[in-house]
Amino acid sequence: MSFFVHPMGICESESVGDGTRIWAFAHVLPGAVIGADCNVNDHVFVENDVIIGDRVTLKSGVQVWDGVRLADDVFVGPNVTFTNDPFPRSKQYPESFATTVVGRGASLGGGAVILPGVRIGRGAMVGAGAVVTKDVPANAVVVGNPARIKGYVHEPVADDAIPVPSSATHEVALVGGARLLPVTVAQDLRGSLAALELGRDIPFAPARFFAVFGVPSKDVRGEHAHRRCEQMLVCLAGSVRCIVDDGSRRQEVLLNRPGLGLYMPAMTWGTQFDYSPDAVLGVFASLPYDGADYIRDYDEFLVLASAAGV
Repeated sequence: MSFFVHPMGICESESVGDGTRIWAFAHVLPGAVIGADCNVNDHVFVENDVIIGDRVTLKSGVQVWDGVRLADDVFVGPNVTFTNDPFPRSKQYPESFATTVVGRGASLGGGAVILPGVRIGRGAMVGAGAVVTKDVPANAVVVGNPARIKGYVHEPVADDAIPVPSSATHEVALVGGARLLPVTVAQDLRGSLAALELGRDIPFAPARFFAVFGVPSKDVRGEHAHRRCEQMLVCLAGSVRCIVDDGSRRQEVLLNRPGLGLYMPAMTWGTQFDYSPDAVLGVFASLPYDGADYIRDYDEFLVLASAAGV
């Protein structure tokens, strides 16, 4: 065999990749497909209708039931619980089990519970003990019961990348051509005023403006890229955290005053989260609304960004 099975382990499947290791008291049923260089620890059970990619780690006490799909490089911590039937009854089986997908490079912390049919995006991090009841976006960090987004995974950036300061009076370069830009603010006893000269202070000619407000702090907006449209974001009140992602690097910025704008060129994956209760986010866009301009699937964005050489 090109893979290893401990003398006290049972592997009935013939679809196991090179270099995979199946340890004591683990049991793999005949229909399971397991990729190369995986590590299946003690006391793991893998059912029939299961597909596991390459370099996946299953720590002790994990049961992978029918309908579960684990992409390459997934880490499943000890005693993670997958489920596949939303209304389980003893000796009563559904026509088909729900399909649960864990994207490439995602990690599931020890004791997490994954409900049937959810999709966990690539690179996501599920905290220990979290109960995942809804889809998790790519690169999101979720914790709690029910699991909520608390942040996003930040991949290392180039050594010469300029750190994002807490305040800026000049342009600050971010990944993928995104930039922090100063916005003129005037203050006196009568109040405050933020002003943008449309032909000077915004890197494009705006064709549309909209405002986002009343967002519960637990919710996330954005989570898409535009094929052609450019945007500039200004937080007019309160605060909001923004992710800019060019497909290979990712940075987070805090917009917490009207004197700071975030320019996002086309083909930048953007996410906004952690809205304060009073947040009002103003957005200038270079094009009128066009649903076809949106890229809402992160994996599709990665393919298109790579093809475009972003």
